[in-house]
Amino acid sequence: MMMRKNIHLITIIACLISNTLIAQNVPAAHHKASHTKTEKIIPGADQTQLYVNYLRGKNIGMVVNQTSVIGDKLTPSVDSLLSLGISIKKIFGPEHGFRGNASNGATVSDSTDPKTGLPVVSLYGNKHYKPTPQDLKGLDLVIFDIQDVGARYYTYISTLHYVMEACAENNVELMILDRPNPNGFYVDGPILDTAFHSFVGMHSVPIVHGMTIAEYAQMINGEGWLKNHVQCKLKIIKVAGYSHSSSYTLPVWPSPNLNSQQSVLLYPGLCLFEGTTLSLGRGTYTPFQEVGHPALKDKYSYNFTPVSIPGMSEDPPQKNQACYGIDLKNYNTNIIKTTGKLNLSWLIELYKAFPDKQHFFNAYFAKLAGGNELRKQIEAGKTEQQIRDSWEPALSNYKNMRRKYLLYN
Repeated sequence: MMMRKNIHLITIIACLISNTLIAQNVPAAHHKASHTKTEKIIPGADQTQLYVNYLRGKNIGMVVNQTSVIGDKLTPSVDSLLSLGISIKKIFGPEHGFRGNASNGATVSDSTDPKTGLPVVSLYGNKHYKPTPQDLKGLDLVIFDIQDVGARYYTYISTLHYVMEACAENNVELMILDRPNPNGFYVDGPILDTAFHSFVGMHSVPIVHGMTIAEYAQMINGEGWLKNHVQCKLKIIKVAGYSHSSSYTLPVWPSPNLNSQQSVLLYPGLCLFEGTTLSLGRGTYTPFQEVGHPALKDKYSYNFTPVSIPGMSEDPPQKNQACYGIDLKNYNTNIIKTTGKLNLSWLIELYKAFPDKQHFFNAYFAKLAGGNELRKQIEAGKTEQQIRDSWEPALSNYKNMRRKYLLYN
């Protein structure tokens, strides 16, 4: 009897120990898995411990806008670095201005920042894209800290080119505080024909280049794209916890008309409509999430009406007219990540539906597309696959070249 009780007691104790071990192990394994999935992405700017001491004792210029922030409180990096005793002497502002409140294409003048009293040099006003020797006079180092969205025609990489060129020519070091590319998970589109070089297409890269600003800067140097093949001295502060497969939601919108994660992800494909007579939602609060035109009234039921919105779009295409077309506000952008492809079907579909095909495209389309070929293909009725086939082998050659400059997996 006593032996039975002892065996029973031993069994109960063994079960308790086993359950305790299971209880301890399961949460530990679960915690590790969730930690792996949610590894925090830390932009270069946030890692002040890596670069602030390097800046001390130097006269600094900063190429920044409203996306240039540090920390969870999103403090402007100019303000943060000034508070840390860094000697900032000048601010350079790209398209949309230092505070990011100018409409697309609007001329931005030189000014004085009312908060800090620092001079602000516009790198978008009156074709002043490149800092002059006078602009850089007295500076030991320039910081480039701007959030890009990974499309060839988004002009911050054009500003990067001219800043690099000016720094190289004037023997000024350039520090890049790198940031994730929200569209960095794929590479796609036709390679730009150099005959169509412009401020919305500076280099022979595809529409979606798949690189961060720092990676792109290394490519500009490495491929000898600066005038006279000058080399810019770069110091890069990398993003922590980032890979090209990472999903990244921007903490600050990069320009007035990219005001949601949906528009940021749709932008690389939809911006081609800027080269047509259609509206892509400028003059609404959901730009780059809808496409339409008054002439499509009989073909589509969805409609929106662009109006003048100060600071976003004062004079949008098709202003005050009901535009009929496609609503993409709820489009599943995971499809882009799954396929790794631009969506050309909307452009092809709306061209076919448009009654006045002779006036569908405008002259700007060739600059955005990087050549005349895409327009000719759509007008000729080519399928999306036929169009894609024509991008090879140039697209694959670019992908191979790009690998040399990657800082992240």
